[in-house]
Amino acid sequence: MIEFLNNVSPILLAFIATLFTYSVTAIGAALVFIFKKINKNVMDAMLGFAAGVMIAASYFSLLSPARDMAESLSMNVTLVLFISFFSGGLLLYIGDKLFNLFDKKLSKKTNKENKNNSFKRCLMLITSITLHNIPEGLAVGVAFGSIIYGLDGATLSSALLLALGIGLQNFPEGTAVSVPLRREGLSRKKAFFYGQLSGIVEPISGVLGALLVLKVRLLLPYLLSFAAGAMIYVVVQELIPESQTNKRKELMALFTLIGFSVMMILDIALG
Repeated sequence: MIEFLNNVSPILLAFIATLFTYSVTAIGAALVFIFKKINKNVMDAMLGFAAGVMIAASYFSLLSPARDMAESLSMNVTLVLFISFFSGGLLLYIGDKLFNLFDKKLSKKTNKENKNNSFKRCLMLITSITLHNIPEGLAVGVAFGSIIYGLDGATLSSALLLALGIGLQNFPEGTAVSVPLRREGLSRKKAFFYGQLSGIVEPISGVLGALLVLKVRLLLPYLLSFAAGAMIYVVVQELIPESQTNKRKELMALFTLIGFSVMMILDIALG
């Protein structure tokens, strides 16, 4: 199977992989047809596990190949990785700040009833998750695009594992959007539509990431590190805090370790 996929265009692989991550978002959103409320412990455990997977993927599938590529191109490895990694997180930080500023201004202009304000918060959540999905799709695209350069860490297996890891964390994201919207009175179909909509940007950014890497080789170390920084920001700012919202914080932290360990073992075994 791996040998067959090695002969497939990286752009097509990136599209298929990000189509998978989007589909997992849609599956998570589809739970609104079955449940109106999801067990909090289950959701937190999934988020904790996904956080561990994404931390491992950020290093094994993105930062490690970025270092190898920077060295092969005789770049200043420390400078390239630091600037790109920090920029990835910083860009999302600035986006979140602007987003929150817009949200506060919008809240001041309206004196609507609580139900409408709650619905507005749900819509803001959709926008926030959508923005965070862009660098995730980009990371998958860059990982598949980098395969052609034959770096030690840039393998088909590591790219597939990265897509799997992002897909795992997309499942609770889809649910986190659709279920609250259903509680706010939207029909199940509309709640599902908005829930899956947050992941539709991933195939677009995935193909773009693969194209950039294939067209401009010198960009690869920067793009890999940038994507890693953006993913770590999402983990620290979103996934880990969300997984720590119940009384079993130690157990949720254990799921993060399990997620990292599973990703690490798979990367070593398949790499």
